[in-house]
Amino acid sequence: MENKPLVIGVAGGSGSGKTSVTKAIYNQFTDKSILVLEQDYYYKDQSDLSFEERLNTNYDHPLAFDNDLFIQHIKDLIALKSIEKPVYDYTLHTRSDEVIRLVPKDVIIVEGILILEDIRLRELMDIKVFVDTDADLRIIRRLLRDIKERGRSLDSVIDQYLNSVRPAHLQFIEATKRYADIIIPEGGENHVAIDILSSKIATILSKKM
Repeated sequence: MENKPLVIGVAGGSGSGKTSVTKAIYNQFTDKSILVLEQDYYYKDQSDLSFEERLNTNYDHPLAFDNDLFIQHIKDLIALKSIEKPVYDYTLHTRSDEVIRLVPKDVIIVEGILILEDIRLRELMDIKVFVDTDADLRIIRRLLRDIKERGRSLDSVIDQYLNSVRPAHLQFIEATKRYADIIIPEGGENHVAIDILSSKIATILSKKM
């Protein structure tokens, strides 16, 4: 398809700096039409479960995501169709009634901890990136984010990290590094790697002109 959007996947563990890398890429292509599609928005709806049952969900496990909807929305954007992106309520641990309408863009950045785990997702990506950051930095970043932005207590964040986040990272996320075309150590602080990636993106886009 001549006008097919360029799809870039940015993966990595929780707190690795995926968002910083994504923003850095985004900011270098503000002259292009570009959008970000976050896997975090595609956690499965859990409205049929009690609040107590929702609390037991392992959000770092592949089965926590509605990948069927996620993949369909990426395919729709590639086909130049608009989508209605779901919104996840982290205080209620289920999908909210709100949606965000997105129109197709020239560049689609797909971001999430497990976007390289599903072969169907990988096959939709033109460039696959893995942000590789030491575990101590990732847990500190997660603590700050979950307490400030998601209303979690310190004890709950630590308990979740030890019982689900760390085991899932070792079992599922770390293993997807082998699928990456580019590995960026230390996330958004690695300006050299981001510049190299941005140059590659610019080259691909120039060939589409």
